[in-house]
Amino acid sequence: MDRFTRQIGDVLAEITLELRRLGLWEGAPPAARDLLSAQPFCYDTLQFPQWLQWLFLARMSALVETGGPYPPHSGIHAYAEEWAAHAAVESTHLLVLIKRFDDLIEAPRPSGQE
Repeated sequence: MDRFTRQIGDVLAEITLELRRLGLWEGAPPAARDLLSAQPFCYDTLQFPQWLQWLFLARMSALVETGGPYPPHSGIHAYAEEWAAHAAVESTHLLVLIKRFDDLIEAPRPSGQE
């Protein structure tokens, strides 16, 4: 496993722990139809923490397992900030972790780590 993949895996694990610490981790998945939304972040069918858990973390963890390819861009932090402005939890650390993910994805990578 290369350094970049380890870094991505580490931040995904930290996001998971933070969702659990905040009490936002769910034991059962949403209805399958809610996961199929065509809207960004499934904003019409899921709450942001649900999207993080059931789509983002699941998809990115699968990429870590296979070593990519990773997306060349990420814009999760901006949406996370919008959610946090109205959230009923202290989400500062979660926002820091999501920003770290965005920064990792956006940073230039050596060839073969795309």
